[in-house]
Amino acid sequence: MSESPTPQADTLWVTVAFADRQLRLEYQWLGRAHTNAPLMVFLHEGLGSVSMWRDFPAQLCQALGCRGLVYSRPGYGQSTPRQAHEAWTSDFMHRQALEVLPALLKALEVSEPVWLFGHSDGGSVALIAAAQRPRLVAGAIVLAPHIMVEEISRCTIAQAQEAYLHSGLRGKLARHHADPDSAFWGWSRAWLDPAFENWSLEAELAHITCPLLAVQGLDDDYGTLAQIHGIAERAPQTELLELANCGHSPHRDQAAALTARVLAFYKRHAPA
Repeated sequence: MSESPTPQADTLWVTVAFADRQLRLEYQWLGRAHTNAPLMVFLHEGLGSVSMWRDFPAQLCQALGCRGLVYSRPGYGQSTPRQAHEAWTSDFMHRQALEVLPALLKALEVSEPVWLFGHSDGGSVALIAAAQRPRLVAGAIVLAPHIMVEEISRCTIAQAQEAYLHSGLRGKLARHHADPDSAFWGWSRAWLDPAFENWSLEAELAHITCPLLAVQGLDDDYGTLAQIHGIAERAPQTELLELANCGHSPHRDQAAALTARVLAFYKRHAPA
């Protein structure tokens, strides 16, 4: 990663319509002055938010010479919280990809195809968008994405529920979410719902035609290499990056190695 200081972006808000409600989403622009550069949209993990990315998006955009858009999905960060009675169903990632993301880009008057950089659930959202909205997506980088439900994922999420109730995880998340219960219980209950056991993106992946880089840490306790290998089997243009000494968050555990590979990938596929 670059050692030069990265300027802090201002947090802004935009209102979009979703599920018969008006939702307020927090977002940040990065490198917006580079009006002719491609736009990279960052899609956070299942417990993520704008602030939980820290400075990685800004540093990556600086390395790539592109613009960036970082936002918190509904229910996360400082965006409109999930309603107390609202239970996210097994299609929650599809709704984020096919309803919220297009609505956000329309509200921000983004009309050109964008690059997607997704982590975990955000990686799955990126894959769904690339498969079902090909005109929207110029390319995608996905870190620790989920294309199917593995037992390791459900076990780790069950452990996270115990940590949230008894070991201080709620307090840690409260630093990043206006309503940590909204984010945590929306995400964890959806994943552990018996109706989610057969959730899969495998049938959709063959429809992805854009350049795709899929990344997995070898020490990831939320998923195995079967996730990214499954992507490559169905979308043969996929490039794979397997990182040793890396858990579920390659952008934190192996930032330098990840950035170097993303830069090489991006230079091959992004317009000059």
